[in-house]
Amino acid sequence: MRLRIGYDMAYEISAVTPIICLLNVHQRQAAQLDQPDYLHTEPALPQRTYLDGFGNLCTRLVAPPGLIRMKSNAVFHARRTIDPVNTEAVQHEIADLPADTLEFLLGSRYCETDLLSNEAWRLFGSFPPGWARVQAICDFVHQHIRFGYDQANPTLTAYQAYQKRTGVCRDFTHLAIAFARGLNIPARYCSGYISDVGLPPPYEEQDFCAWMEVFLGGRWWAFDPRNNGPRVGRILMAQGRDAADTPLVHFFGPQTLHEFRVWVDELPD
Repeated sequence: MRLRIGYDMAYEISAVTPIICLLNVHQRQAAQLDQPDYLHTEPALPQRTYLDGFGNLCTRLVAPPGLIRMKSNAVFHARRTIDPVNTEAVQHEIADLPADTLEFLLGSRYCETDLLSNEAWRLFGSFPPGWARVQAICDFVHQHIRFGYDQANPTLTAYQAYQKRTGVCRDFTHLAIAFARGLNIPARYCSGYISDVGLPPPYEEQDFCAWMEVFLGGRWWAFDPRNNGPRVGRILMAQGRDAADTPLVHFFGPQTLHEFRVWVDELPD
């Protein structure tokens, strides 16, 4: 199936401000773009790109004072299938894990494994290691945190979300990641688009979303504690240890958001 994906965001800045954007489809899925997801700015600005250590495509800009608009409109070819599921996927011993997964066992800015590890073992230690244990984490987090855009807080950590019991999708994801890492399961933070294909109406307003990937059975698998179920049309933009590694737009100076719109719409075949 084909999905029209994109965004339109406008910010007000008061001084010349460098910006780094992680707004492109990740290179893991870029080949599925039927139409490129170019970043357009108003006013038009010179752009430089690079790949960071997590394989994210980053765009550097320097914006003048005033209103800057960032937008994109692309077509993505997605499989009409849900996220892969393998309930038999096993948990690896730490000694057997690939070296490039080990950093995703460690605590990070928003995922305090030192504060949540004992709680993770108390809550989930009785579940069989592997897929069942990760699903138990997602079930718990999905029930424990109440979702609400009015609860969005860019500095909220996993431990604080666990105590507060409210948050947005990034907070669900941070808490699930911290629990998984506390149980010796590599887990990484992902952000991007998720479609409503296959879901009954009414539909929520579209937004960028966060989920996690865990390493089981020799590969990475997507788990979504916010929605707590496989989805059709999950499109990765950025990945890292937590949201500190994956800011969709990072301003090196103060800014005020004026407009924000995201879309993921199915197109006729």
